[in-house]
Amino acid sequence: MSPRVAVLGLGAMGLQMATHLAHDHEVTGFDVDPERLRLAGLAGVSPAASPGEACAAADVALVGVRDAAQLEAALFGPSGAASTLAPDSVVILTSTVGLEPAQDAAARLAQQQVHLIDAPVSGGPVRAGKGDLLIMVGADPAALDRGRSVLEALSSTLTVAGPRVGDGQMLKTVNQLLCGVHTAAAAEALSLAHALGLDLDATLEVLGKGAAASFMLADRGPRIAQRLTGEAPELRSRLDVISKDMGIVARLARQAKVATPVAAAAEHLYLLGEALGLGAEDDSVIATVMHAPTQESGS
Repeated sequence: MSPRVAVLGLGAMGLQMATHLAHDHEVTGFDVDPERLRLAGLAGVSPAASPGEACAAADVALVGVRDAAQLEAALFGPSGAASTLAPDSVVILTSTVGLEPAQDAAARLAQQQVHLIDAPVSGGPVRAGKGDLLIMVGADPAALDRGRSVLEALSSTLTVAGPRVGDGQMLKTVNQLLCGVHTAAAAEALSLAHALGLDLDATLEVLGKGAAASFMLADRGPRIAQRLTGEAPELRSRLDVISKDMGIVARLARQAKVATPVAAAAEHLYLLGEALGLGAEDDSVIATVMHAPTQESGS
């Protein structure tokens, strides 16, 4: 029988993962936003009033939260998941929260014989809904065996980074360094193209066929182009999330004593966007920080 799954956090990624799992699993979900719970219910996910209620009968709890503070609340806050998780159940942490928060959560859950699989994901909401994610795992083999079927249901590429909780977080941090830099570079390039009067759709088509192509350009590029031409794109990846991830990159790089000047420049751009009150916007909005809306081509 398929394991019973609780999904804690039904944001852009969590709702898509819960929806996909609900095709073959009994899935219960929790989110602080009632609208997200309503959407989950329409997708075949049973809504719960708290993380603890969602996990009361779960074999596997999948956590998709924004940051370490939300992880703490979901697992160990009032009516948190830890209050009801049974011994030998598994928590799959799909979020990028950093090395120390993941290790701390694992140690605390281990005290009640609950396993944690460090399994940050990459690929975006569309791929999450298709079970087409890249998942980077850090877990001991026994814990991984307990959660493997759920991980395989969500992924097209399941990579074991190492046997320790935190190995997945470290590999995902390296991944996010590139994602953050590539997103900033895409915004910069398309802002220049727009200021020069180039057709942005044609520009994206050309760039996507040459050496400048990247996943982030293909994914973010159309939304950046919408921003630059005055449209509001769909919210798919919040600015404050990529800013948070680049902060994790900076902290880990300092610990490792590795210089990351390009990542630092990208992080400062995202921090500027947050300072301008754009944190809850899709991260394509960063192009508006680079490009003055009133600037005319050729001026």
